[in-house]
Amino acid sequence: MPLLQTIKLKLRVVDLHDVSPEENFLQELCHHGSACHILNMRCTHIQKLNMAGTFMQLHTLNLDFCTSIGSLEKDCFSCMPSLMRLSMCETRVANLWTTTAALSKLPSLLELRFQNCLCCKDTGPCPASCGNKARIAYEKLGSAPLNKCLSSETSSISVRDATFQGFLAEENCGDLLSLTGSTLIKEGSGKFDNLSHISEVEMSSCLQRVGSIEISSDVPPNLNGLSKLEKKITDKEEILARTHMWDLKNGRLTSLKNYISHYPSPICFEKHYREYMVASLPRLEVLDNLSITKMDREMGRTIFSKYYEYLPYKRQNKQSVVTVLQKREMGTTSSSCPNFSKFKQSCHYGKSQYHFSRSLAAAKLGSAAWPLLHPLHTISHIYKEGSKKLRARQFEYHPSDSCLMVFGTLDGEVVVINHESGKLVGYVPSANNMNSVLGLCWLKKYPSKLLAGSDNGCLKLFDINHIPPIIGGVNRSACVATFDDFDQLTSVHVNSEDDLFLASGYSKDVALYDISSGKRIQLFTNMHREPINVVKFAHHSPFLFATSSFDHDVKLWDLRQKPQWPCYTASSSSGNVMVCFSPDDRYLLVSAVDNEVMQLLAVDGRLHMDFKIASAGSVHNYTRSYYVNGSDYIISGSCDENVVRICCTQTGRRLRDVYLEDVESGNSLYVQSLRGDPFRLFHMSVLTASKRPCSKWEIIKVNLLASSHGTEEHSHGQNIRSTFLGG
Repeated sequence: MPLLQTIKLKLRVVDLHDVSPEENFLQELCHHGSACHILNMRCTHIQKLNMAGTFMQLHTLNLDFCTSIGSLEKDCFSCMPSLMRLSMCETRVANLWTTTAALSKLPSLLELRFQNCLCCKDTGPCPASCGNKARIAYEKLGSAPLNKCLSSETSSISVRDATFQGFLAEENCGDLLSLTGSTLIKEGSGKFDNLSHISEVEMSSCLQRVGSIEISSDVPPNLNGLSKLEKKITDKEEILARTHMWDLKNGRLTSLKNYISHYPSPICFEKHYREYMVASLPRLEVLDNLSITKMDREMGRTIFSKYYEYLPYKRQNKQSVVTVLQKREMGTTSSSCPNFSKFKQSCHYGKSQYHFSRSLAAAKLGSAAWPLLHPLHTISHIYKEGSKKLRARQFEYHPSDSCLMVFGTLDGEVVVINHESGKLVGYVPSANNMNSVLGLCWLKKYPSKLLAGSDNGCLKLFDINHIPPIIGGVNRSACVATFDDFDQLTSVHVNSEDDLFLASGYSKDVALYDISSGKRIQLFTNMHREPINVVKFAHHSPFLFATSSFDHDVKLWDLRQKPQWPCYTASSSSGNVMVCFSPDDRYLLVSAVDNEVMQLLAVDGRLHMDFKIASAGSVHNYTRSYYVNGSDYIISGSCDENVVRICCTQTGRRLRDVYLEDVESGNSLYVQSLRGDPFRLFHMSVLTASKRPCSKWEIIKVNLLASSHGTEEHSHGQNIRSTFLGG
């Protein structure tokens, strides 16, 4: 660092290679900054990119093969006003929202790539894709390859495995100062040239097994009433620069796969990735070695408005909280969105009493690219006998007390906690060989009682007023009733009158129980062709219930018809994991294996919304989805992925993706289960698990209205009426 500070403004290029995160030099460089113009940090092991130092002269930054970088921090590029070129191939960056929010702080950024073209070593437009005009302009630009050493005017200093190249403007210095006996790394010497080969062979990344990806999601839409793309673009050079794929002989678009992707980051596999980046970064000129044309920007805006929400509730412009409060004070419901009245009618919001709470939520959510994630330390910091931790397997919010939550464990315990304060309210140890608790349901008319069922069929009704708030405490009166076993149980649910409940499991049957008598009334057999994973009563009708089965079917039943035949049957293309009613019972939310999520009309089972979430290609990627903000949005997560997706129920647009990561280890956490907070807008909790040998199970609270970088946590939000409870 003193050496770099001595060179100061004469420094041109700094090359770092294979520097571990423990190196003090790397930390100091990121913290204090540098006066260099080009910074190559290829293959460095940076856990979190947080370049808070001042890099006023930096115009080119190469972070290729920094495979430890999974997300971008809010201010990681805030002190790089001159940065024009950025390369992040073969990183773990995946979140469109946090990535574009961080990159938007670069006022001079022109060239960006998360994957590179076959023949390109730098971030500029691919010469093979440009016509003569574009190629001449590109050559005049004089953009040097990122990894290319400078001419003989470059002096190079090698420190361990890092090479610093300083351009001496005042004198031509070609001497080499070697502090550790290292030799100068020259282009063509083999070390840098073999990097791509080493990475491709030795880095076991599934992304590299993909030979090509689609750089654009759809054929360019019919913009401005034009019937043919040829009428919009007549210049052959611009067509080639735009697409790489224009078939001059047939006069049509051929295949996007002519673009060969090398070392793509996971973000490149997000649907509509290119259009999203183009629409979100209007100053960008080159993305992934492809020039961004006027047609690209038109298509980007069209795709973005069709598939994504910039702000919730279809707001087009962000309002301040003060403005929303002033309008409420004045008794007006006008919005900054010019077509808001039309939108309200189409989305059935009307002149709702929740109009202002939704407006406040939209105002607060604008800067929540990095939402506040808060683990429930009650789970991970309470130890049982033998220093064992509680391992949550299922959880439910209380239907009327906004502070209470119950969770069941893999060891058969039932735990009631105050999730606001983190205090333990009640603890029921495992008894009668009670295994993993998979079914939990609160009673609504008797809010102190809850039903719990384990995978070995044990079913019990507890009263939390009689559960001791200490580990190991036993109170015999805590168990109000014990019901007949239901073997291989996976789900329980109580009806709206609190007099009946249903149980399903790894069988084709569903059992109906009477809560007051404690007896099983009836066993409905062969309701599906495969096991029934989940059964759910409607929120308002005590007779209607839905079943979801791995036979691909979802069925609606009516107890008044002694369910021999379903009211209707709806099918998915894969096995169904979840089904639930919307809080107003208008819709059924169906979640099938590998991100197949649909919303059906509850009245007749017709498809209302297909959320078109991209599949992960795994038959074991069990997907679960629930409602949040009443019936306004859904949250969806899968057990093979570390992301929760938030989508609008009326438009299907994606609002946010929330990526889950263990703060201590930096490892990804996978979604085991999730629930929307019934009392707070844009709040949810996610039960996560780690796939590491020492599995870590914890419940993470997510607050989309507060930023993880802010000091203020909006913990209370806005209350919702009881008709919105139960999701």
